[in-house]
Amino acid sequence: MTKTKKFECRTVQDNKTWTAEIVRRVTSKKFHVSKSKQGFTNEAQALEWGEQEIKSFVLNLSKRNKR
Repeated sequence: MTKTKKFECRTVQDNKTWTAEIVRRVTSKKFHVSKSKQGFTNEAQALEWGEQEIKSFVLNLSKRNKR
């Protein structure tokens, strides 16, 4: 599972398919799904997509937040 200070990537299995989610920590108990993709055949593919997306997601977020 890839983690940054506020974001992490997690995988969830639905029957025979996997879903990758980029999750943002709102508070210590609340989480918000920022981005997700369904339909992966195995967990490795979902984790690979999640790791790539979280890097680009955080990079785009930091570019937007520059002042």
